[in-house]
Amino acid sequence: MNQCPFANLLDPDTYAQGMPYEKLQEIRNAGPIVKMQDPTTGIPYWAVTRQEAMDFISKNPKLFSSAERLAFPMELPDYTLEPQRMAIINMDPPEHQKVRRIVRNAFTPKRVESYEAKFREHARQIVDAVASRGECEFVEEVAAELPLIAILELLGVPLEDRKKFFDWTNTMIFADDPDMSVTEEAGQIASLEVLGYAADLATKHRANPQDTITGALLDGKLNGEPITEEMFGWMFILILVGGNESTRTVIAQGMRLLMENPDQLQYLVDNPDKIGDACEEILRYNTAFISMRRTATEDVEVDGVQIKKGDKVILHYHTANHDEDVFGEDAMTFDVTRAERMPDLYNQHRSFGIGQHFCIGSHLARLELRIMMEEIIPRLRNPQFKGEPKFVRSFFVNAMKEMNITFDPEAATNAA
Repeated sequence: MNQCPFANLLDPDTYAQGMPYEKLQEIRNAGPIVKMQDPTTGIPYWAVTRQEAMDFISKNPKLFSSAERLAFPMELPDYTLEPQRMAIINMDPPEHQKVRRIVRNAFTPKRVESYEAKFREHARQIVDAVASRGECEFVEEVAAELPLIAILELLGVPLEDRKKFFDWTNTMIFADDPDMSVTEEAGQIASLEVLGYAADLATKHRANPQDTITGALLDGKLNGEPITEEMFGWMFILILVGGNESTRTVIAQGMRLLMENPDQLQYLVDNPDKIGDACEEILRYNTAFISMRRTATEDVEVDGVQIKKGDKVILHYHTANHDEDVFGEDAMTFDVTRAERMPDLYNQHRSFGIGQHFCIGSHLARLELRIMMEEIIPRLRNPQFKGEPKFVRSFFVNAMKEMNITFDPEAATNAA
């Protein structure tokens, strides 16, 4: 058995100073599936560190359930499990496919491409707002804006409510970080606020139908019946958080990586046509979601490891994305030209998962990331850190809390 004594991947402090790349490599070297202890909860787990094992587990939902103890890596009280099984991320077949079909129509590549012009207009305005100042707090002022505007538009939420949603999202998802959320109770209250808002939106849609994701969900049929109000509320929360926080994280982490590698940033300034390729490396290098959970439904052997029925299994996407067996000896090196020499990089990384739970919003996330980078890179020139970036203390979301930067102020005429 591969036993790993030197870290707990489910301790939020492990990530408080950013991603512990070297520590993760040690764990990856210990084996593709490593038994780990969690002194915080007393519940041991299997950490899946390499891609082949991750793909097998992700593609076998009968053996490894998302619904049993939910797909979230943290331990949750039993009374919360049942309602949260109404969110698509916490479903197993056949319910999962039925609900996914309802949501899928809002995220087809063709439909997502139709948003490009509107998203680019938003992105320009976001960069316009800071470009002449020569400094900004990048996470909230730049990275957070487009993903939030986009997902709220798609859900049919008026833009004047976006600050509310920004705060609710932070409170719900960052319950482990004392700077972001006061208590777990605050997270639950925020969830209730969003559920209440979703219920109001459902009432409005029934009176005045809208062509939005909200409309697609409410008009969809599950086993011949409309989805329940409660299921709609949980789906609404999941889409809001998944479509907002994750892309914000990738944009912020991407900017950090480019600033830490100024030669690579300059390469993209000189070759803006390569920004799309570079976005795949940004996605690979720092995943938005660090880990998800599966629960073994029977005794099973994977990669020579005996997993018992009921065992907790943690899919650690971040370390699988640095798997040397897939990405080569330089897997831990950030390289914006990787996709040029590895044209199927977009298919090889696991930032959106794999198997039946592959992220339904991947096209949307890619479009937002590319558009934001295409607007930021040519205009925020010579960016420098103003103080150390601050990371969110979380083993679930690889988010940044704050990143103050300076850059060459843009003359007013350039922004026109």
